[in-house]
Amino acid sequence: MTSIAFRTASALVAALLLTSCSAPSPVPNLPGEADGAGSGASASRAPAAPSSAATSPTMEPEPGQQLQQHAVAAAHPEAVEAGMDILAQGGNAADAAVATAFAVAVVEPYASGIGGGGSAILAGPGREPVSFDYREVVAQDGRIPDSGTGIPGFVAGLAELHAEHGDLDWDQVLEPAIGLAGDGFPVSEFLSLRLRSDFGPASIEGLNHYHDASGDPLAAGDRLVQRDLAQTMASLAQEGPESFYTGGLAAELTRVDGLDADSLAAYEPEQVVPVGGVVGDYEVLSAAPPLPGAALVQQLQLAEALGIDGHEPGSPGYVDRLSEAWIAAEGSVKHLIGDPDFVDVPVDRITDPEANARIAEQVNLLAGGADASASTGPDAREGAVPGAGDALVQATGQPVTAGNTTHLTVVDQDGFTVSMTNTLTSFWGGSESEYVGGFFLNNQLSRFATEESEANQPEPGRKSVSWSAPSMVLDDQGRPVLGLGSPGGHQIPNILTGVLVAWGLRDATLQEAVDAPRFHLQDGVLAVEEEPSPELAELIAARDWELQRTERDQAIFGSVQALEINYETGQITGARDNRREADVAIADSRTGAE
Repeated sequence: MTSIAFRTASALVAALLLTSCSAPSPVPNLPGEADGAGSGASASRAPAAPSSAATSPTMEPEPGQQLQQHAVAAAHPEAVEAGMDILAQGGNAADAAVATAFAVAVVEPYASGIGGGGSAILAGPGREPVSFDYREVVAQDGRIPDSGTGIPGFVAGLAELHAEHGDLDWDQVLEPAIGLAGDGFPVSEFLSLRLRSDFGPASIEGLNHYHDASGDPLAAGDRLVQRDLAQTMASLAQEGPESFYTGGLAAELTRVDGLDADSLAAYEPEQVVPVGGVVGDYEVLSAAPPLPGAALVQQLQLAEALGIDGHEPGSPGYVDRLSEAWIAAEGSVKHLIGDPDFVDVPVDRITDPEANARIAEQVNLLAGGADASASTGPDAREGAVPGAGDALVQATGQPVTAGNTTHLTVVDQDGFTVSMTNTLTSFWGGSESEYVGGFFLNNQLSRFATEESEANQPEPGRKSVSWSAPSMVLDDQGRPVLGLGSPGGHQIPNILTGVLVAWGLRDATLQEAVDAPRFHLQDGVLAVEEEPSPELAELIAARDWELQRTERDQAIFGSVQALEINYETGQITGARDNRREADVAIADSRTGAE
């Protein structure tokens, strides 16, 4: 089969999902596989089994307390510390998530912040899951500026989340970020690379605080002080979030093309029910439309139906099946998902395991072929194609590009969990981004062009399709046992699917699942982190893919921020993703010891 069949699979999904969901035919064995091999039956796994990477043993939780620990996972150690400080002060997961998000806006000014938007899922024992959508919208006049800037939702969304679920005062949770911006922090390697790259807008060149005395961009280890940002955050803390939309900050924003007073004043975040679906022994929750959470659930269900649990991670059969599932799920994003306030999105059908079993069967038929099924054994489609390895070439077409965005996950001692993804869309908000009040503005509305479909058309007040997918896994009691998400742009759903397949279907520890080599198929180009084996090289040639070899630190494959909860032991397990500069901290809730 060639990449043409894979592109056909994308359109196939839309066609099948737009039909009624009749009972599916059984999913057949994949070509050349014996009965039972790769049949899609997931390995049995007790909910929330502790990882081998768990921290030191803890005593049983006290009466009325779910856990003995609390934890924060985020993109930068300084942001993690901000969240942990708030938890130590008696704040809950909502307080800590808001504090961490504002701190990330300081230490990762290129990825997220006051000028952007985001989304978050909140859940916990005895708490009904809820999703906050505070992404950017088209202004009321319906015009999209050249910069792609939409009405920012970051401040309004975090303020509403905090008001409804936080315990501490608003100014208290902003205090760590204000201090971090005003006092400064050492520039990281990743930030230094972003300052020296071609991704940023021209306005960076005129910002002295991003440069040293010689006029060069700050290097790793130099101190970055952002006094304007500290002042803006102090205003938000003292005057409240409304200052951003109707007060003094709003007056500054209206000088930017595409932002007007009426649209700022009218902005409201939304609270919606997260999308969900059964995968293996768990229920997976993810972001509601126009974000691709439904497609993430679909990809997991497709991978399970295709029998991915019968193949070793990184093997040709594993790569083939996960790529098939991705291309099919991507079709849902490109053809079916849009802003549900403007279009009907068939979420129930996208996340229906029976419908996805039928799609898996059809994808299977498309993927089969004389060459692919010629060999025998449990991994037949990764079998030999004579001379195929000689045909392997490096990608010459459009490569998979570095993704952006940022993610954080917080768990408090009650098991209350927040999974949050925030973004400016492109690094620094794109090449035309405006700098106002110490922060960069988003270019989210550019997604109406890059993800063009009938379901994703610009209108006043409308949100565009994007790729952020904060996610959570629940056990059979409806308690969160895993919160996770990642930056990575277009690659985000595929990144998270890979981690969830390894953790949920193949019983890997959380750290093993995060560390596993990643790959991503896009427009016939397979990007990989490791040199392919001869067997995988044969598959790549047989599928007529091109190869893009990447390094782990090139930002293409994101950085997963994940926390796992075990209610039996009262422990939380985190995983550090060394693809970027992520960190995780876990502390005893009574002593504060990490």
